[in-house]
This record gives sequence, structure tokens and C-alpha cells, in this order.
Amino acid sequence: MQETESIDEYILQHIDAESDYLKALYRDTHVKLLRPRMASGHLQGRMLKMFVEMIRPWQILEIGTYSGYSALCLAEGLREGGMLHTFEINDEQEDFTRPWLENSPFADKIRFYIGDALELVPQLGITFDLAFVDGDKRMYIDYYEMVLKHLSAGGYIIADNTLWDGHVLEQPRSSDTQTIGIKAFNDFIATDSRVEKVILPLRDGLTIIRKKI
Repeated sequence: MQETESIDEYILQHIDAESDYLKALYRDTHVKLLRPRMASGHLQGRMLKMFVEMIRPWQILEIGTYSGYSALCLAEGLREGGMLHTFEINDEQEDFTRPWLENSPFADKIRFYIGDALELVPQLGITFDLAFVDGDKRMYIDYYEMVLKHLSAGGYIIADNTLWDGHVLEQPRSSDTQTIGIKAFNDFIATDSRVEKVILPLRDGLTIIRKKI
């Protein structure tokens, strides 16, 4: 545990710094919200920005805005003319998150929606080049199938929390629907010939999925 923490600290000292705005948001998330660990944080945030700069998408979909940290990192990597559409199903989150997005340097690249992405995204008529899925773990397969229908050929899906603190190695209790959902998603993706996929053991697990052309 100590070695892992030391490695994590070493990594953070040797990558790009997060902005003062993101630092302030991360602090505010920990002070005011119940599950602050859900925020992406420094390392994952820099990874998301880098992925956007590598993939160069015009349209990004995010499912699960939470405090807005990951949304800001995704938007930060967008080129001029690109747009992030981010969805948060918990309407109680809006009062905290919306001001952080609207007062950010990337406000003109972000559209923030409150509601169920499964219902709202198909109504937009947008083809996305990149999607970041970080919503209800019980719904990951449903999100995936919906996103795939609205994803460009060669487009990418990044699914968060797919190692779930190592619980994917355990036999979950019948009441542990989140772990059951993640394991079912991982098993489903592993055999889906429509996509290429790799799991990065970063933080809580990131699965990078590419829709075949």
C-alpha cells in the first residue's frame, strides 16, 4: 500500500500540473459532496485531456458529470469548434456543478444536460467521435449499446471504473448490483467483435474501446 501511494505521488510530480481552477474544484468537491472519490482527479484528468488531443474528436459525449472535473479536462483538450455534451442524471447535482462549468475557461465548449442519457442522447441527432462513460455501473451495457449506435466508425469509448477496486476478481453478493454490472460489462466487451478493446489499470480501471471501421 505504501509503495503504491509512493508511486502515485511520484507520477503526479512528473506529469503536467492541474490548473488552479481544477485544484479549487477538487477541493470544493471534497468539502461539499458526499462521494468525492467519484471525481476524476489530477492523473486521470491529464489522461483524459491527452486522449482528446490524440483522438481529435469534434463531438464528445460524457455520461456522468458529477462535479464536472472530468468534463473540464475533456473540454480542455478539444480543438476550436469541438463540443462536449455531458449528462448528469442526478438533478440535485446541478446547483453545485453548473456554476463550475459555466465559469470555467471552457464554458463555450460544454453543453450540460440534466436527465437520463439513455433517453436524451438519441434525441440529439449527433454522431460522437469519443464517449466517456462514468454513470450508473448497473447500466453500463445499456449505455454502451446506446453509445455505439451514435458513435462514428473508428470512434472511441472510454469506460471508467472497470476494475472496481479489484472487486471484479471476487464473487459479488446478489445485493452488490454495481459490481455485478461492471463484471457483466467487462465480460460482454471482451467478446464483442464490433470493437477493439484494452483495459488500463489506471486508478480504478479504464477500458479503451474502439469501434471498428
